[in-house]
Amino acid sequence: MVKVISVFRRKEGMSVDEFQSYWRNQHAEIVCRMPGIRRYVQSHTLISGYRNRTPACDGVAELTFDNSDALRALADSASLNDTRADHAKFMDLSSYKEIVTEDAVIKHGEVPLDGVKNIELVVKKATMEPEYFHRYWIDVHGPLAASIGQIKRYVQSHTRMSAYASGGVPVLDGVALTWFSDTDSMRAAAVGEAYARTRADEDNFVSAPLDFVITKEHVVVS
Repeated sequence: MVKVISVFRRKEGMSVDEFQSYWRNQHAEIVCRMPGIRRYVQSHTLISGYRNRTPACDGVAELTFDNSDALRALADSASLNDTRADHAKFMDLSSYKEIVTEDAVIKHGEVPLDGVKNIELVVKKATMEPEYFHRYWIDVHGPLAASIGQIKRYVQSHTRMSAYASGGVPVLDGVALTWFSDTDSMRAAAVGEAYARTRADEDNFVSAPLDFVITKEHVVVS
């Protein structure tokens, strides 16, 4: 399975409520016309995330397909063109980032009912080779984060190695997805020793601090 992840901000002048409503109710219908979608998830930044700062983004979309052939079949299709044309109605196009990823499930577990989802935008250290970075993230950092008891589920979405071909530099090297029962649970996790060890290890392989956003997940296609 391959997953296309897009990260973006809302269109200037559009309220958060207007943005979330349009994305979930109007744009989702257009996206669902594209053939081959196995899973489609929208993650909306929590309203509380706007109180004291500007969040890293307003939304993160995840579209899962069977394989690369399914993605190639979409190229220049009318349905893909319609989806892209609709972007201008609700998002800041200059903020749009997209990566093609493969998932590594680090901590298996059910997504909590009415829980929250933390999304970290991962950028590797510039001096680190891509292969080493991705292996370190899975084998070394993954178990550290998985030891945080409040995390219910933990998935790493790794940018595919093809993005690095011929010296390519993707806009993101991956996305870390962690689910919690609620924001109180997240705050409790942040004062524990496991969390401290996990954060300390980030200096070994990523360009810290990482941008992140706390979201509410909406599964459009399951």
